Amino acid sequence: MSVNITFPDGNQKSFEGPVTGLSIAQGISPGLAKKAALVAVDGELWDLTRPIDRDATISIITRDKPEALETIRHDAAHVMAQAVQELFAGTQITFGPSTEYGFYYDFARAEPFTEADLEKIEQKMREIVKRDLPITREVWSHEAAVAHFEKAGEKFKAEWIRDGIKADETLTIYRQGDQWLDMCLGPHLPSTGRLGTAFKLTKVSGAYWRGDAKNAQLQRIYGLAFANDDELKAHLKMIEEAEKRDHRRLGRQLDLFHIQDEAIGQVFWHPKGWAIYRTLENYVRKQLDEAGYVEVKTPLLVDRKLWEESGHWENYRKNMFIAEVDEGEVAGVARKAMLAVKPMNCPCHVQIFKQGIRSYRDLPLRMAEFGACHRYEPSGALHGLMRVRGFVQDDAHIFCTEDQIAAETVAFCDLLTRMYKDLGFESVRIKFSDRPESRAGDDAIWDKAEGALRNAVEQTGLPYTMNPGEGAFYGPKLEFVLRDAIGRDWQCGTLQVDFVVPERLGAEYVTEDGSKKTPVMLHRAVLGSFERFIGILIEQHAGAFPMWLAPVQAVVAPIVSDADEYATKVCAELRKAGIRAESDLRNEKINYKIREHATQKIPVIVVVGRKEAEEGTVTLRFRGEERQETLPLAQALQRLLA
Repeated sequence: MSVNITFPDGNQKSFEGPVTGLSIAQGISPGLAKKAALVAVDGELWDLTRPIDRDATISIITRDKPEALETIRHDAAHVMAQAVQELFAGTQITFGPSTEYGFYYDFARAEPFTEADLEKIEQKMREIVKRDLPITREVWSHEAAVAHFEKAGEKFKAEWIRDGIKADETLTIYRQGDQWLDMCLGPHLPSTGRLGTAFKLTKVSGAYWRGDAKNAQLQRIYGLAFANDDELKAHLKMIEEAEKRDHRRLGRQLDLFHIQDEAIGQVFWHPKGWAIYRTLENYVRKQLDEAGYVEVKTPLLVDRKLWEESGHWENYRKNMFIAEVDEGEVAGVARKAMLAVKPMNCPCHVQIFKQGIRSYRDLPLRMAEFGACHRYEPSGALHGLMRVRGFVQDDAHIFCTEDQIAAETVAFCDLLTRMYKDLGFESVRIKFSDRPESRAGDDAIWDKAEGALRNAVEQTGLPYTMNPGEGAFYGPKLEFVLRDAIGRDWQCGTLQVDFVVPERLGAEYVTEDGSKKTPVMLHRAVLGSFERFIGILIEQHAGAFPMWLAPVQAVVAPIVSDADEYATKVCAELRKAGIRAESDLRNEKINYKIREHATQKIPVIVVVGRKEAEEGTVTLRFRGEERQETLPLAQALQRLLA
């Protein structure tokens, strides 16, 4: 048989019989064949060794391409699973997908894996890579697959096939060498040798079969994998730097906050942490005032009825905290009310909009709130300030006409990028999240909302990428992703176009011709939550906050006790000028004081001695700088306030 292959440049070539991506790559050049990882056949990724038995358009995917990285990581999971079973007889395999930076695999084993075991497994993986075992794809019947895994004692695999795959369906098996195999959709590399050595096992944790705590407990081994050793080393260096910047460790070291079991997922802010919080809140409030927002405050507990009307009860109930209260008796019948602690602010803002008659002249109405919200997050998902149950959003809702969507989006993007720059983030990426599978509103509404948002973001001139199916249940959204000082991405700001909730809650305005119309509601936030954003800021700056945001901006440290009175006066003058200052009058040597305050990341240490007291001067030592300046006190104040 003859197979006609079309290449990306439009050229065509005919091959006799089924041909593989690997043989095509070898025919082009040995170098390409060596670098090849996969072949795209009519846009679908295939194994290089899978026969192409039809006319097709193909492209060779080399291992340095992003498309190949997921396969490299998936291969690493399979090689790890083979290594585990070679080392620990009787261990059952379940599933092992690729992740953002690597892979994991879940195992059923009576004995717990140890750190020493990870070293053995990683060494065995390198042996399997050296063997360069061929990886081959096979198609099995449902019956044959169940029979094989049951005979092999792999009860989890057998159960998955019986319960999750129809009896008349076939499934694919990938074999590594002659002995080891796993059920998998693929694709995979041609051999274990193609995996390379850029992988590292990192930790063991618990997991449940099928993610259900009622099922058997498994052990999950995590690993990292990259296309080459340099990328792995760079990532490991980033992890090392991230550990130094961990906001939980710095929160303790700098005495900013703590979290305890009596209030799971909620933050106890200490004075220094609260100083950062208030400074940030005041900054945001100033930006919103200048941008024409009005600030409101809405209740924390709201009756279930409102959440049902808005659609949140149906779509968000599992994440809501509920309070049932006794409201007394009516006609001898006990009356109870079911209240929800608000997980978001939008339905409450609609209630304010509905008070009185709104005119088209009132629009756009930009309504902001530093809204306290609570969401149930599983305890295992909580992570310091980054993921909590109680938080405050810099939330706002813009009620506007359809014609105003684009202008409000452009204005918001300008505000957001300016604020991020002020906060030390230069790089911002935008993701466009369209309709999710579970949503409110018909397709016509979603077509209109997505079209309006796409037109608006294109008018900003900012580039964006698609994030399919990740919109809110009521509308599409833009997600704004920051990149921090060590290259990590954080999704913070959002802008959502909502035609659904204001209509469901009966919001209306009077149009120019006197008719009534439902406003569009733009949900928007810049920081997201204060708690999480402060966690990001701690890690971004490694605790060494810029002067304006530092909880303690200056410490006045006398060299000798004779200068204590002058130090107290200097501290008072700094505070009067609006500088957050403290004095250190302890009977310690000045070098000891300087070292200690340096570990506390204080931006400025103001040193005073007998000479400074006599002359009315101070000596300024700036964080991270060798130089110091001796200035008259008035001039020093100007210098610090500049």
